[in-house]
Amino acid sequence: MTSVVARRAGIEVSDAALHQGLALPDLFDLALRINPKRPHLLVSTVLAKHVPTDPRVVRGSGLLLGLLVAEQLGGCAVDPAAVRELGRVLRTGADPQPFADLVEASGAQGAPGSGLVLGYAETATALGHLVARALGWPSIHSTRRRVPGFSAALGFDEAHSHATEHLVLPSDPALLVGAGPVVLVDDELSTGRTALNTIRALHRLAPRERYVIAALIDVRTAVDREAMAAVAAELGASIEVVALASGEVSVPGDAGDRVADLASLPLGVADEPRTAATGRRVWPWRVAETGRHGFGPADDAALEVAARQVADDLGPRLGGRVLVLGTEELMYAPLAIADALRSPERQVRFSSTTRSPVRVLDVEGYPIRSGITFPAHDNQAEPGERFAYNVVATEGGGWSDIVVVVDSAMCTAGLDGLLTALAPYAGQVHLSVLPSAAGLPEGLTAPDFGSYAPHEVTWLLQDLSHVRLEAATEIRERRIQTGEAHYAESLPIEYRPEESYRRLFHEQLAEVAPRVATAVGTVTELAISVRERDDVVLVSLARAGVPIGVLMQRWARQRHGLEWPHYAISIVRDRGIDLTAMRYLAARHDPRRVLFVDGWTGKGAITREFTDAVAAVNAELDLGTRGFDPGLAVLADPGECVALYGTRDDFLIPSACLNSTVSGLVSRTVLNPDLIGPHEFHGAKFYAELADEDVSALYLDTVAGQIDAVAPAAETDAAELRLADREPTWVGWAAAEQIRAAYDLPSINLVKPGVGETTRVLLRRVPWRVVVNPERRADLRHVELLAAERGVPVVTEPGLPYSCIGLIRPTERDSS
Repeated sequence: MTSVVARRAGIEVSDAALHQGLALPDLFDLALRINPKRPHLLVSTVLAKHVPTDPRVVRGSGLLLGLLVAEQLGGCAVDPAAVRELGRVLRTGADPQPFADLVEASGAQGAPGSGLVLGYAETATALGHLVARALGWPSIHSTRRRVPGFSAALGFDEAHSHATEHLVLPSDPALLVGAGPVVLVDDELSTGRTALNTIRALHRLAPRERYVIAALIDVRTAVDREAMAAVAAELGASIEVVALASGEVSVPGDAGDRVADLASLPLGVADEPRTAATGRRVWPWRVAETGRHGFGPADDAALEVAARQVADDLGPRLGGRVLVLGTEELMYAPLAIADALRSPERQVRFSSTTRSPVRVLDVEGYPIRSGITFPAHDNQAEPGERFAYNVVATEGGGWSDIVVVVDSAMCTAGLDGLLTALAPYAGQVHLSVLPSAAGLPEGLTAPDFGSYAPHEVTWLLQDLSHVRLEAATEIRERRIQTGEAHYAESLPIEYRPEESYRRLFHEQLAEVAPRVATAVGTVTELAISVRERDDVVLVSLARAGVPIGVLMQRWARQRHGLEWPHYAISIVRDRGIDLTAMRYLAARHDPRRVLFVDGWTGKGAITREFTDAVAAVNAELDLGTRGFDPGLAVLADPGECVALYGTRDDFLIPSACLNSTVSGLVSRTVLNPDLIGPHEFHGAKFYAELADEDVSALYLDTVAGQIDAVAPAAETDAAELRLADREPTWVGWAAAEQIRAAYDLPSINLVKPGVGETTRVLLRRVPWRVVVNPERRADLRHVELLAAERGVPVVTEPGLPYSCIGLIRPTERDSS
């Protein structure tokens, strides 16, 4: 190698002639780092990290490396002409299209079997994607970014890097567990220590028989190769290396001193703020923009379509010489956009920003001739400088346009520093913002949220305890009925019962506990039988479903020794189920394991909403046959709306008698667009100040105390129901329609059938009438007491299919 750095520093490069027509010096040049750990930098000629490169060269080189891996694994045979053509392109600057065509023609077969590809941040993220694409395998790349909601399944260090820490943050940890080969992808294999650290970590997690390290160049010494062989023997696994070229780079110990007198050029900086380019958001939010949390062949296909959409949007506004600039780890999607922007009339080059400082020299033949520096803009805990190199166009005039591609997590106020620093080097700077695959929020547990024990439920909600959401009942009711506000945007003022009502609650709890326990056991046993599985994940609809979910969890533990995870999520009438919560569940559990739970049915409005919402979620997440089952399990189904239930009797369920003080001190759920963003959980409040009045644990313990006594009856009931016709008849909806017409109500939403729903009307809404079945009045003492306290007339209706029905006063009527 005859570069200026090699000559001055005494660095020698020897090529091992791995592939005919492609030599080690074709694939890199030498630059000087500002890094005492390693003074020299191998600047790749095909990676596009530091040198703007034709996207066909970048893409073709990565796919070619992947094809060589596939060949090593027993897959396709690589045409040697593709390797030779790459060498010719790099040495002569020839048109890369014939090379790209040769690579595409070789890539139809992929690799046999299945495995996983892991690319390294930040330089090899796109390279890892390309290798995975050639193999047809799923992939993930390491990251330096900490993403809320994702826990590191692996972590390791890269000793010589400017930023040493690597995290692996899969959305599904099962991605890292398997028997097939793992392919580790990096731009260069210098010592192999980082790869070996990774292999050890992977092997501890899930031992495999075969590991392959794929790199553009392999420059290990003989000592390094022996160390790798020793680790392979220690683990009892095969560790193989595939590269485009190999050899050695010999660096004298005083190399840094030999080039110290070379004068570095100053980096360009942003002198004064400019008006930031408007970020256009064309990329569909559901399309993964990176492999940070896992990436599969289907994601790759969707990414190609999305890149074309971005290119179609940008293209009419661009001139003839365009630089597409990725940002740090975000390289693969920008590369796809750059490739899609190419046309006979437009020359496109691709490069990326980086965290690594490199010396800029105004010396002929030196690979880093210009650079800019700007502040970090990624909201991480590592502020500092970031860099982009060779942004000054060196051929054919300056750039007509620079397109900066960021994800939404990097689109912060600090981004203006990069845009301003780039402004002098192009006619126009454009900003394309890709929505991040946002980290999922963490669930909430006691003691921080709710009074149930932490193992009893995880609330997939955000805590809005600090927000004033309560409104006077009459004002709230008027706004709901006139359409000024949705009921889920605010909360009713918490009901604080009188002593007489609290005493009645305790009396009725003691009376109905065996009945509730029987229904809990019946629905639990029926669910196990119907679902034909016992590895259930309980997901309760907050908040009425939560105590029932906890009781089902206790039944499964006490009667079967099963430990069922239990979550609480929000569903809102006319708004649907919490999509972010459903994403959380799908990322952590097989959706087919999930059993949704609610307390009771009324006329069936939420049941219908729930069924439609689950179907929409399955389609949105593209779950196919692995989707969530829309069946809902309830304690009591008087409306005959579901097929999984403990009873269809309309009886008193004590958790309906009170609000938060029998439901873990948690409010009902809130969906207010002023407080909750598109990728956040719905909200709720934790009324910790009501702890002295909390009877949540008393309720659970009292009912659970009956489990063993009622188990024979519950098991018998479940067995009989398993064979019975349990299809929904929706008799409750028909009854509600009849009552609406009989009382001349303008909306069926004002009709709330059943003991539970009637109680809610009396506690939260503005009640107008309570209609009761005279044969059930003995079981409705709490309803009649609440009605009397509020001056609400109670009328009888013989033959009513429910014990009672609560009617909400229409706002256009007087209080008569």
